[in-house]
Amino acid sequence: MNDTPGWTSPGSAPSDGQEPGASGPADRPATGEPADRPSAEPTSPGTKWSKEQPPPGQWSAPTGPGQTPPPPPPRPGWGTPPPSPGGHGGQGRGYGGPGGYGYGWGGPPPAAKPGVIPLRPLGVGEILDGAVSTMRTYWRTVLGISLTVAIFTEIIVVLLQGLVLDNTGSDALNDPDATLSELADALTATTVNSGVIFLISLIGTVVATALLTTVTSRAVLGRPVTTREAWRDARPQVIKLFGLIVLLLLMVAGILLVAMLPGLLVTATAGGEGGVALTALGFLAGALVAVWLMVRFSLASPALMLEKQGIKKAMGRSTKLVKGSWWRVFGIQLLATVIANIVASIIVIPFTFLAAALSGDGVSGFLEGGGDLGWTFLVVSGVGSVIGSMITFPITAGVTVLLYIDQRIRREALDLELARAAGSQGPGSPGAVPGS
Repeated sequence: MNDTPGWTSPGSAPSDGQEPGASGPADRPATGEPADRPSAEPTSPGTKWSKEQPPPGQWSAPTGPGQTPPPPPPRPGWGTPPPSPGGHGGQGRGYGGPGGYGYGWGGPPPAAKPGVIPLRPLGVGEILDGAVSTMRTYWRTVLGISLTVAIFTEIIVVLLQGLVLDNTGSDALNDPDATLSELADALTATTVNSGVIFLISLIGTVVATALLTTVTSRAVLGRPVTTREAWRDARPQVIKLFGLIVLLLLMVAGILLVAMLPGLLVTATAGGEGGVALTALGFLAGALVAVWLMVRFSLASPALMLEKQGIKKAMGRSTKLVKGSWWRVFGIQLLATVIANIVASIIVIPFTFLAAALSGDGVSGFLEGGGDLGWTFLVVSGVGSVIGSMITFPITAGVTVLLYIDQRIRREALDLELARAAGSQGPGSPGAVPGS
C-alpha cells in the first residue's frame, strides 16, 4: 500500500488493515488458522467488518434515509487530472494511463537540455534556433572566429578581383550588337570569375564550419569554449579538412567537365548554337549530380572534426547518416542558406550602394553595369561582405553541425551519450534544463 501523504488507495482499510484499538495477529488465539484470515467474531464492537467486501475502488459512503448518495469520484483519464503519487496534483506520471501507471496528463518527461538544444530528435526550427542560440550565448568566440575567417577570405577575393580577374566580360554581355563568339567568351570569363569567388567563399565557409564545430559541440553540452581551445581541438584535423575540401571540389569540377565535354567538342568542331545548347544542357545535368553528391557528403566535415576520422571514413560516415534522409538534409541546408543569404543581403546591399556612390562612376554607372570596379568600390563593398559573413558563417556552420548531431541521435541514439557527457541522465538531474 502506498502511504505517501495525499494519496490513499480507495477501498483499503486504514493503517494496513488495522483499526486503532483492534487486535493484531499476535492477540489472536492459536487456533491453527492462518493469521491473515479474519476471525469469526470481532474483538471489539467498533470493528464490524463484513466478510464480503466490495472490490477496491467501488466503495461508497453509507447513506441514511432520504439522503442522496454522493457522486462517485472522477475516474482517471478525461476530466480532472488525478493527483500525482507525491501528493501534488500537477503534471507528471499519474494513474490512469492504459495498463496502469503511465505518463498521464503530463505527457512524456521533457528531454534534457543542458545546452542549446534538447537531447532528442530535432525539428527544423530547433536546429535553426540552436544555431542562433550558440551565436548569441557564446558570441565572443563565435564572432571572433567568423570575423577572422571572413577577413582573410575577403582579402583574397578583393585582391583577385582587383589584380587578377578580368571584368571586361560584362561589357560584351551588355552590348546588344555583340557577336555569338564574343558572348561566349564573355560568358566564359564571367563564369570563371564567379566560380573562383564562389570556391574561395566555399572554402571560407567550410573552414569556419570546422572551427565552429568544437564551439557548437560544446554548446550542446552547455560548456563554453575559447577561441584558443577551439583551435587546439581543430588543429590536428586541419590538414585532413583541406584534403577533404580539395577532393570535393575536384569531384565537382570533374563531374561538370565530363557533363559538358560533348557540348564543348561539338562547339569546337562544328560550332553553332547547337554546341552551345548542348554545353548548357550538360552543365545543368552535371550540376544536378554535383548537388546530389555534395548533400550526400555534406556531413563529412563535422564527422571528420568530431570523430577524428580520416577523409575516406568521414565521407563514408556522411553517406551513412544522410542515407534515407537526403531530401530532409537538403531542405534544411537550403533553408539555412536562404536565411543566411537574406541576412547577408540586408547588410551587404547598403554597403554596395555606398561603394558605388564613392566610386568614380557613381550609383547610376553601377546600375547600368558599365562602370569599372575600382579599389574604392572593392574595399567598401568588401567591408560589407566581412560584416555579412561574420553573421552568416555561424548560421550555416551551426546548422551543419546540429544537423549532423540530429542525424546521429536519430540513427545511433547519440542523445544518451550526450546526456552522460553532460552529466544529466534525465530532466531532474543536475545541470539538466527541461525543454522541448
